[in-house]
Amino acid sequence: MNLSDFGLGALNLSTRSRLMMFNKTYADAHGYVSVCVCVFGIVTNLFNVSVLTRKHMGTPVNQILTWLAVSDLLTMVSYIPFALHFYCQFPNGDEQLHERNSHAWMSFLVFHINITSTTHTISIWMCVTLAIIRYIHITNPTKTNGFRLKRIQQTRIVIIIVYISSAVVLIPNYLSNELHETLQGNKTIYYLEDLKLGRPGTESTVLINVWMYAMIAKLVPCLLMSIFGGLLVYNIHVKIRHRRKVLQISGKSSIRLSEHSRTTKMLITVITLFIVTELPQGVLIVCSACIDNFFDNVYQPLGDVMDIMALVNNSINFVLYCSMSTKFRQTFVNLYFCAGRRGRTTSYNGVALTDKRIRRFDSNSNNNMLLHS
Repeated sequence: MNLSDFGLGALNLSTRSRLMMFNKTYADAHGYVSVCVCVFGIVTNLFNVSVLTRKHMGTPVNQILTWLAVSDLLTMVSYIPFALHFYCQFPNGDEQLHERNSHAWMSFLVFHINITSTTHTISIWMCVTLAIIRYIHITNPTKTNGFRLKRIQQTRIVIIIVYISSAVVLIPNYLSNELHETLQGNKTIYYLEDLKLGRPGTESTVLINVWMYAMIAKLVPCLLMSIFGGLLVYNIHVKIRHRRKVLQISGKSSIRLSEHSRTTKMLITVITLFIVTELPQGVLIVCSACIDNFFDNVYQPLGDVMDIMALVNNSINFVLYCSMSTKFRQTFVNLYFCAGRRGRTTSYNGVALTDKRIRRFDSNSNNNMLLHS
């Protein structure tokens, strides 16, 4: 039974016109806004990679955050030429169509669609992995340096699996993006095949691909992030209550609890941003497959808004790390602002540490997290 049978498929004319008007108004600015966000995101994700790959930052969680930054970086590198050409250079799709939709640029569009869908899938599953790894560490913390190194190796394997499997499961989507050509006067125009989603004549293979993408790349990972994020918060609160009872909290203990709280907030913020960005897209994709004309009347007009939300999410992690992780912030400052000073020192919990002491301190640490906020 189609959802339109319940009246959900009938959007009134005013709602459609408002969405179309909003889409047209925002589209004029989308190209420039998205390029600015991407430039900022590329720079900050390079910062993320450079900081998180320092030797003393080598933990399972930091490895995940590093490759999350790489996938976000790839998304934004691809988006800049896409936005410059299709939004900034040719804001009106009907003007100079033969130049806008040349074979080279339409081939790039197919590549862009495929690579960004893959990197988005990688990013969201990296966030799922992040929540799971952190939950495992809280429930079963590392006791020895050997065990810690083993977890780092296991995390590397998981990261490789996420990257490869994300590309493999999207192969049907890659194959559905085909270029066609038509003549306009004496000039050849290239265009993507119309999948007729939400309209009569939609092929079953298209519907299967859409449902698989919605479930694998959006809904299921959002569900897992919600579950493990909730378990993470619950277990941390349990440990805090237990510590209060056993230690009868001193001033120093209160500081440590505050640090754990800030780190938890950082992780939950990263998870929440992914859920807020990806879950609505998953719901809209499902609606597009179930409700007549929903794809044309709702999903397409909101496409640019969903894109900019995803780009902001891809670029904001550096701000979160700097504002909520003392160790990340200190490493960033030492790396980029104290690079010329030999024997650099920093402080941790009021103790002055040289680079050498930092590495030795971290190699003996049991904390598999970005670190104590």
